[in-house]
Amino acid sequence: MTDQAEHAYAQPPVSLPLSGDTPLEPPAVWEELRARCPVAHATLPSGDTAVYLTRYDDVRGLLADPRFVRPTEEDNAARMAPEGAGGAAATGSSAVAHPTKGEPHQRWRRQVGRYFTAKRMTALRPAMIRLAEGLVDAMLADGAPADLRASLGFPFPVYVICDLLGVPAEDRDRFSGWSDSFLSVTRYSADEIRTAQAEFVAYMSAHIAAKRAEPADDLLSVLITQSAEAGGAGSESEGGGLSDDELVSTGMGLLVAGHETTANSIGKMVSLLLDDRGRWESLLADPSLVRTAVEESLRFDSNLGFGLRRYLGEDAEVGGQVVPAGSTVVCSMPAANRDERAFTGADAMDLARTPNPHLTFGVGPHSCLGQALARTELQVVLEVLLSRVPTLRLAVPAAELRKTEGLLVGGLSEVPVSW
Repeated sequence: MTDQAEHAYAQPPVSLPLSGDTPLEPPAVWEELRARCPVAHATLPSGDTAVYLTRYDDVRGLLADPRFVRPTEEDNAARMAPEGAGGAAATGSSAVAHPTKGEPHQRWRRQVGRYFTAKRMTALRPAMIRLAEGLVDAMLADGAPADLRASLGFPFPVYVICDLLGVPAEDRDRFSGWSDSFLSVTRYSADEIRTAQAEFVAYMSAHIAAKRAEPADDLLSVLITQSAEAGGAGSESEGGGLSDDELVSTGMGLLVAGHETTANSIGKMVSLLLDDRGRWESLLADPSLVRTAVEESLRFDSNLGFGLRRYLGEDAEVGGQVVPAGSTVVCSMPAANRDERAFTGADAMDLARTPNPHLTFGVGPHSCLGQALARTELQVVLEVLLSRVPTLRLAVPAAELRKTEGLLVGGLSEVPVSW
């Protein structure tokens, strides 16, 4: 029996996505929910309702449970987007998809995960640094003020993903547009999203054929070679690798998980560090703090959008309550990351915090496969900005920053800076 049941506690109304007083501040209701109603009900943009979790242990426990995965179009799950809207990441629909459950899912993770090793990330660093330096130098050449999101945050991760997939530079803008549509909740019409998916599948299918004919050192070529050496598509025990559909869906997954999320994280990380000049000065004085500062900015970021969804195919006990089968659960990682039960001084940004077991990349069998890549990108961007633009500052008060609307992930529409 929970406190709210015993004391007839009235849950505050919760409609997702929540927002704070400013784009960098957490919603005040999180603290109230964690304290008194950690298993709450929330209304989604579609009008459907879902269970909403805000405590660290509850969020971590559900995300780590291998029985529960992201809803697909086949599940009778709560709809995120209004009828007729929403990209593949919001609706769970896609013309292609990699396995999401059980051994087939683990096989896919093993195949793709082999690429994201520490050794590979170290090898990718010099090219990432050159990309970041080129973008920062172009921003400086155009003069202040500038929009750091448009100049650096948005293009940098898509350039990195295109390089990983072996996509030519002239096609980067197309990938940016596709990424936006896949993560849309309300920004695009159903026809626009269907067209974008069809274009992406056609492009990637032709690209895979070209890579098969002339392999290089990129991720796609490595996966194609591994699959061929394993004897073609199928389970590893059967001697197989990834099918062409799985290769296409892997490209889509990388774009969905690795572009907008990292682009938005760059803008929010820089804004959080510049909002308190002392934080920026600390990093200038001691650049060895960059790695822990990146982790803390990931933990401290309260503007992560909706959170990760899980569909319960069977009853689950969460926070001492039974959540029935058929429920859609929204796990709020940013609310969990501010839970004092898990983090001492949770509402203070401590650039040297360690350990820092934040949940921003999820946890368990469905944690973010590309988190090592995202971490490396954020570290590179921060190192380049500190060395190239030590006088960097926000050109507007943090309270005047504006949130990105209509996407599954949170972010800032602009990050005006000067120097």
